[in-house]
Amino acid sequence: MQKRQSFKKTCKRLSLLMILLSILLTILLNFQQITAESINTDYTEIWSREQAQSFQLTKENTIPNIDLNFKLAARDLWIWDTWPLTKRDGSLAVVNGYKVIFALTAPRNVDWNKRHDVAVISYFYSQDGENWIYKGPAYNLEDALGSRQWAGSAMLDEDGKVQLFYTATGRKGEAVKTFEQRLVKTTFNISTDNNGVYISNWSKHQVILEADGIYYETMEQSKGSIIYSFRDPYFFRDPMTGKEYLLFEGNKGGNDQKLKSENIGDELFRKTHVVPPGSENFNGNIGIAVAENKDLTKFKLLPPLLEAAGVNQQLERPQIVFKGNQYYLFTISHRFTFAPGLNGPDGLYGFVGGSLHSKYKPLNGNALVVTNPDNDPYQTYSWYVVSGNSIISFINEYHDNGELRYGGTFAPTLRINLKGDKSEITEELKEGKVIS
Repeated sequence: MQKRQSFKKTCKRLSLLMILLSILLTILLNFQQITAESINTDYTEIWSREQAQSFQLTKENTIPNIDLNFKLAARDLWIWDTWPLTKRDGSLAVVNGYKVIFALTAPRNVDWNKRHDVAVISYFYSQDGENWIYKGPAYNLEDALGSRQWAGSAMLDEDGKVQLFYTATGRKGEAVKTFEQRLVKTTFNISTDNNGVYISNWSKHQVILEADGIYYETMEQSKGSIIYSFRDPYFFRDPMTGKEYLLFEGNKGGNDQKLKSENIGDELFRKTHVVPPGSENFNGNIGIAVAENKDLTKFKLLPPLLEAAGVNQQLERPQIVFKGNQYYLFTISHRFTFAPGLNGPDGLYGFVGGSLHSKYKPLNGNALVVTNPDNDPYQTYSWYVVSGNSIISFINEYHDNGELRYGGTFAPTLRINLKGDKSEITEELKEGKVIS
């Protein structure tokens, strides 16, 4: 009797042990699958011509017409591409009660269409995140690289230093301005008192990445009438792995620019879709490089996160937002940079995936997240998603009683709701409002 009871207890224990081992094995396999997906750096998602179709303006994606009585954030400056100072995890940084933003600026007496030729990065501060005080360039102009500086990102590290990443365009002192683009980094201290925010003690400006001609097109390889891209560095720390990266706008490298079938669409779509000649020259991608040291001065180029060959030439200012255990990949683009036969509007475009290097799915079916109203399709541009909850941008080219005008100042902020593979504009806030 005792032996039988002992045998039953042993069987129960073995059965329980088998269940526990099965659970542990399942967890281990799932972990290995997630880890493998997370570090599969060779995978590049494709935004196809089939996906980039049927763009419609809806209340979920369309901005209201701007108030023509908007105020200028800086009376003597053109202001455009803007980004906030963030923490290492991507959340909004607040320095002793002050929020800080950076933006491309140029003197307002420079022709609007020439402002990119003299662009510098300036900084502004605010206690309420709405009324911004212009402080000046974010570096000593004589120390900066390039004949002008284009957009990037800024991260406040744990030691209280700002890590500023930007695009050095052209070469200092060049007789004829070129569009060569290199990714550069400098650091500086940031401090505050009752009178505002101050920056000081800049490090040497250092080139940290250049196009390799393999994954990413060089200036010499570029074709077509639209300039090539190797710009807009965006710092991102992957919360799932702890690895640190720079995302950037690029173009497909190499001499073979022939479109693959997957750049076009599935077999059924390809049977009826005609790809116009020259579409292969529209070869934008979202690039990525992984940090190889803690100082964030050495990076290794990886294959692109996303390729838009045959779809779009410029995937500008890419960024990643991690929300709800999902990776939301955003980029901005113009109507004129879509390949022949495609008709996407100026807009913010987005994709969602389960890991950094994953199969990204276009939000809302075709990736369109935010665009302008049909009667003023260029009124705002350069949308930047803040903490996955709001979007800042600038007033671009708009109309007043049929007359073309130029804004060059902060646009109204948008609240956005991201849920799964859908997005929705939920509210319009005041101009230049920065919220977490």
